[in-house]
Amino acid sequence: MFDHSEYQQAMENVIERFKSEMQKVRTGRAHPDMLAGVKVEAYGQYMPLNQVANITAGDATMLLITPFDPSTIQSIASAIRADQTLGLNPADDGRVIRVPVPPLTEERRKEIVKTASTKVEEGKVALRKIRDDARKELKAAEDLSEDVKKRGEKEVDELIKNFSGKIDELFKAKESEIMKI
Repeated sequence: MFDHSEYQQAMENVIERFKSEMQKVRTGRAHPDMLAGVKVEAYGQYMPLNQVANITAGDATMLLITPFDPSTIQSIASAIRADQTLGLNPADDGRVIRVPVPPLTEERRKEIVKTASTKVEEGKVALRKIRDDARKELKAAEDLSEDVKKRGEKEVDELIKNFSGKIDELFKAKESEIMKI
């Protein structure tokens, strides 16, 4: 019998990675995950923003960043400004950094959807690679009959179809969230 559980787990990992990529995509609403990729120079090294500060959404158009150590305020603000994909301009009052999130233009929304669609393709390519690995393992397995190999291939293809559909669903939801004004 062919055990495809390790391949299913790998596919689930692809979906989780895709979800986290989609959370980073800006939608026009202030969301703490928008800043997930920001690295801040603190204590002589680069650290993820969430390790040096608390990030909250004040409302739909404002992020509030409260540094654990007030001496890191300038480097946090600089790191956010330096990330060109965000296009945000933080302001600090010495204790808290306020990051206004401007509304997206129609053109910018379309750009973001296009960028997100490349992530869809990357996810599907990763799924196809897993399918190819499973097929290679099936072909190499000499102790399995042809019927079992064919059934294993069909099961893997069905998994790929389901996981690919999940990626499409997640993208469609994100696309409608981005395009909603």
